[in-house]
Amino acid sequence: MTDRWAVISDVHGNVDALKAVLAEIDRLGCSRILNLGDHASGPLAAAETLDVLMARDDVISVRGNHDRYLLNPPETLGPSDAVAATQLTNTHKEWLAALAATALVEDVFLCHGTPESDETYWLHDVTSLGDLVDRSACAVAALATPAPVEAQVLLCGHTHLPRIVQLATGAVVLNPGSVGLPAYDDVTPVPHVVQSGDPAARFAVLERGPHGWNISLHRVAYDAGRMVTLAQAHNRPDWAHPLKTGWFET
Repeated sequence: MTDRWAVISDVHGNVDALKAVLAEIDRLGCSRILNLGDHASGPLAAAETLDVLMARDDVISVRGNHDRYLLNPPETLGPSDAVAATQLTNTHKEWLAALAATALVEDVFLCHGTPESDETYWLHDVTSLGDLVDRSACAVAALATPAPVEAQVLLCGHTHLPRIVQLATGAVVLNPGSVGLPAYDDVTPVPHVVQSGDPAARFAVLERGPHGWNISLHRVAYDAGRMVTLAQAHNRPDWAHPLKTGWFET
C-alpha cells in the first residue's frame, strides 16, 4: 500500500477550516496526519478545535509556541492566548502539555519552527525594516543541522506560508501553510506582517514514490463566516479581515 500522509499546521482555533481540511484529507485516503502545532490560540473556537483533534487516532501532533504559552499563568497571556485559555478544560491543557517539541516518524521530521526553536521562522526571515523574505538555501540548511540525519522530509509551520526547499543533501524542508489563519502581525524580531493573500485553508500531502517523497500543496475553500463572527465578537478585526480576505488589515 502506498504511503500517503497529510501535513497540517497552525489551526489557531479555526475549527471550521480544520473540519474542511480533514474532510478533504479523508477523501484523499491519507493514512496519517502530521500536525505541526499552534492548535488552539486565537479568539475563535479553541475547545472545539482540540475536541476534533483529540478524537482522531490518525493524528501525530507536536507542540507549537502558542500551545506552550497556553499553559502559562492567565495574567501572562497575550490577547489571543487569553481568549483561547478561557475555553480550555483541564483535559485540553493536559493534552497540550503532553505534546513533544519535535518528532520523527520513519524518515519524516516534525517541528513547529525549527529543530531548535518553536519561535524561529525556518523558511522565511524578517529584515531590519520589517520585510518578510525567503531564506536562502544555505540559511535554511544551516537551521536543519540538529534534525536527525535520516530524515528525508523536514516539516515546519509557524510562518503560515506554504513553501518547499530542497537541501543539498536531497532532503526537503516543507511548510504546508496554515489551516486556520492566513495573515497576522508580530513584533519579533521587529514589527512585521505575514500574509498569504488567500483566505482558503492550507495543507500538504506526502506520497512515497520510487525516488522518495512526492509533495503536493493543497488549498481548501470553506465558509469562514462563523469564525469571522467570533473574531468580531472579541473585537479582533485583525483576525476577522484575514479570515475573510487572506490579507492583514493595517
